[in-house]
Amino acid sequence: MAAHDSVERKYVYDFAEGNKDLKDLLGGKGANLAEMTNLGLPVPPGFTITTEACKAYLTTGREPDGLAAQIEAHLEALEREMGRRLGDPDDPLLVSVRSGAKFSMPGMMETVLNVGLNDRSVIGLSNQAGGNDRFAWDSYRRLIQMFGKTVCEVPGEEFEHALDEIKRAKGTHNDLDLDAGDLRGLVDAYKQIFAKHTGREFPQEPREQLDLAIRAVFDSWNAERAVLYRRQERIPADLGTAVNVVTMVFGNLGPDSVPASRSPATRAAGHRASTATTWPTPRARTWWPASATRCRCRSWSSSTRPPTTSCSASWPGWRSTTRTSATSSSPSSAASSGCSRPASASAPP
Repeated sequence: MAAHDSVERKYVYDFAEGNKDLKDLLGGKGANLAEMTNLGLPVPPGFTITTEACKAYLTTGREPDGLAAQIEAHLEALEREMGRRLGDPDDPLLVSVRSGAKFSMPGMMETVLNVGLNDRSVIGLSNQAGGNDRFAWDSYRRLIQMFGKTVCEVPGEEFEHALDEIKRAKGTHNDLDLDAGDLRGLVDAYKQIFAKHTGREFPQEPREQLDLAIRAVFDSWNAERAVLYRRQERIPADLGTAVNVVTMVFGNLGPDSVPASRSPATRAAGHRASTATTWPTPRARTWWPASATRCRCRSWSSSTRPPTTSCSASWPGWRSTTRTSATSSSPSSAASSGCSRPASASAPP
């Protein structure tokens, strides 16, 4: 009977199924996304994997029974709603995988963007963007970089060094001066870095990318910086984090690609945010709080602690991923997530 109950337990909620009062189960971000969805606000479709699933995973070291099937069912529903399939070569659906605990823990846990991109779907993404090859290859190299650092513990400095080399060869210090050909070469360089440190090629199966990203977010609950932050803020250690799988909304498509409720500079309403302030790169320094809580945009430097308010449950969840060094999780976490480091590869500093 207990085994049957475990299988039947609900671990995944569509945004339309939750509300703001379910933060214990859906986390702050998931509960607020659900509340905004039910209010009829234009929230990118997606679903939330509960904190209960995270706690079961961290306790046993494996996903609880029934979770994979529930994720598959909700993913299929999302694909039907969007009219696209995850990682489809011709018309890909791409998603972000985001942490979201009950209490705000800004920057302490992990996020992976552009999940579903691979060597084939990058062409489909370019077609979606009207033949914008630069945007597509830029998005793909960001996925490899973020996936490598977050999921497989690849040293982030190596990706940065490869980017610097490409810019040096181009004779520029500005990322925006790199064209589609440069970024395609950077993708190749990133793949080599990934393979060197993991002993495998970058995953080309979209569902494998999704599953590994979800596990990495679960694992990030026990990352050293998250543990220290909870201790400092007196947040209970047994809450776990929810995981939000959200349809991607892009901030690097062009200078006016993401609408925002207010300008970060003037706070004027109706602002259309620029690429530089919305795309979460190591160079972005703008915090985008939750429209659900009527917060305003705030700017902060890399040396300033981000605001610790409930506003971090944002739509579509933009947050800075500054050069704060990611703390490696336990030595077994990379192996359990499907990434292994070859004996010849140097360990991260």
